[in-house]
Amino acid sequence: MCVFFEFLFSIFQILKADVAGYDPKRSRVSDDRMTEFQRSKLTGDLSEVPGIGPAAIKKLADAENDDDKITNTFQLIGKFLMLKGPDEDGNKVETREHMEKFWYFLQEKGISSHRSG
Repeated sequence: MCVFFEFLFSIFQILKADVAGYDPKRSRVSDDRMTEFQRSKLTGDLSEVPGIGPAAIKKLADAENDDDKITNTFQLIGKFLMLKGPDEDGNKVETREHMEKFWYFLQEKGISSHRSG
């Protein structure tokens, strides 16, 4: 789960970049904040994830199909894990591709900042 937290921080802490896609080098999360979040118990409240504010929460919950709505931290983690694969050919999705898939998922939801944090 630690990898997920690190990635989640990276996703939500970067400002929209001119170059599209996930870039772990653009993370702006402090080590202290990362440690604090990792040690905290998840409550399900999306605002407990650093970088997720009211606008992102609204966008994550906005979907025509109820199954596509993300209204809590557990659903967000679930979506992240679903994107792990397999790919269209039944092959394992490698880490970089996995991160890219989640980055673009957030972009599709209209979250234009803090995607690579």
